[in-house]
Amino acid sequence: MASDSTLPLTPRKWLQLLAKGERKRLLGSALCGVLAGSQTIVVVVGLAWLVDQVVVHHHSPMTLMPMFALLVGSVLLRALFQWGHETLSLEASLRIRQRARGELLDKLSALGPVWLTSQHSGSLANQVVEHIDVLEGYFSRFYPQLRITLCLPLLILVVAGWLDYLVAVFLLLSAPLIPLFMALVGMGAERLNRDQFVAVSRLSAHFIDRVRGMTTLQLFGRTAKAQQDVWHATDEYRRLSMRTLRLAFLSSAVLEFFASVAIAVVAMYVGFGLLGYIEYGPSSSLTLFSGLAVLLLAPEFFQPLRTLSQHYHDRAAALGAAESVVDILNQPAMINEPGSKPSEAGSSAIELIDTCVSYPGRGQVLGPINLVIQSGDVVALSGASGSGKSTLLALLAGFIQASSGTCRQLPNEHCAWLDQHPCLLHGSLADNLRLAAPEASHDEMEAALVRAGFGSLLKQLPAGLNTMIGERGVGLSGGQAQRLALARVYLSNASLVLLDEPTASLDLETEQFVISALLELAQEGRTLVIATHHPAVIGAAQRHFAFESGSLVEVVS
Repeated sequence: MASDSTLPLTPRKWLQLLAKGERKRLLGSALCGVLAGSQTIVVVVGLAWLVDQVVVHHHSPMTLMPMFALLVGSVLLRALFQWGHETLSLEASLRIRQRARGELLDKLSALGPVWLTSQHSGSLANQVVEHIDVLEGYFSRFYPQLRITLCLPLLILVVAGWLDYLVAVFLLLSAPLIPLFMALVGMGAERLNRDQFVAVSRLSAHFIDRVRGMTTLQLFGRTAKAQQDVWHATDEYRRLSMRTLRLAFLSSAVLEFFASVAIAVVAMYVGFGLLGYIEYGPSSSLTLFSGLAVLLLAPEFFQPLRTLSQHYHDRAAALGAAESVVDILNQPAMINEPGSKPSEAGSSAIELIDTCVSYPGRGQVLGPINLVIQSGDVVALSGASGSGKSTLLALLAGFIQASSGTCRQLPNEHCAWLDQHPCLLHGSLADNLRLAAPEASHDEMEAALVRAGFGSLLKQLPAGLNTMIGERGVGLSGGQAQRLALARVYLSNASLVLLDEPTASLDLETEQFVISALLELAQEGRTLVIATHHPAVIGAAQRHFAFESGSLVEVVS
């Protein structure tokens, strides 16, 4: 959504856009709330009339059965409207959160792996889950209640004015005190909620870092210090949470005080008016019916305002959560937006024409590059560290987009990525292989492992493909992890294979095997682009390109 406008998205604007998509349900919820409140008015006024008829006019309760039936019907209607109010608001909130979470995930996909590697996964997971779920209170409670508060007190004010206009004046003068105090409290609550969300995101990232580094911490005997650091971080979050709760309780108490004082003023006016001590305006015509009715209506007049004040912290929490989400949505996309198609190359697999890559805040980091790679080529990229090899691979993989120039690839071309530190998840060997081919059978996975040189080890494992490994390949050596990743390349059937230092940290025997396996891929017609420093890999390639003084030149041997 941020890309649809030249202006950066703000938390309030984002919440408004989300509400716009479910406007009918939210307005329907507010309408049901107003109708439920109108039935409360009927019940209150009807009850006052019944008391007046029995006490003052000495009517038999049996003669008042039609009014009793009307009150029972109003109570049932009120329950029905209240059910509609809650059902519509919860359904709208659920749909909005699903849309917001999908929007955030689409944006993370558009930012690409290069941007994601610079972020804490724990913090991102917290934003996708917790920060989006916080919006539930805003859309299911505060948003409809705000519309109810704008309508229902006016309706009660009209009825109270019809019965006694002085009571309507009292209520009208006292009502602005509550919204004014809510605004003052909201300023502090919004800031506290923002600090609280920042703290919980930092705590999530801190905890994930300590869990991932548990082995290293144990080796160096630093587990006690790590435990103490986590305790200090959680204690800071506890103190922020208690500050937010203190503010919520204090504001609720003050708001209840203002409402109670206003209701007490109405009660004093009705009491003195009925006793004859007040003769100003309509007080001389006060009856048990009108006095009791306005006295019962006074709490109902303040009830929507008090309910809104209770949910005002949902608004502050939503704005605090939305701020961190909007920061991500405002990030410039690093890869093509969903639905866009890359330019199609001609007869070549890849064509780069005056292609440049820029990063936000760093300027141009690569280019201009001119490069043509034919299908089936085995291309080696060399150069000093930081010269742009990994950036060029990320560009070819679609992890980032070119800032200028042209990048063309064959249509419907899929690529496979093999890193020097392959991404292996906690799970079985089969789970890791199915990342590349979810529908692969056991026979296909075993054949891929055999081709990758993992067959001898597979035969020694009692559980076979169901053997569990840890995150990042814990339980496997570096060469075994590399061969498992190579088996995924075989399963993927990708026509373009991109490799970033695939033989780094491998012994000579494993390096030779990996090179032979990669050349087999080339014989199948696949295109290989390898970033490497190793002479053996460069020697096995058909073409060699080197980064020299910021330019990419082909080295002819």
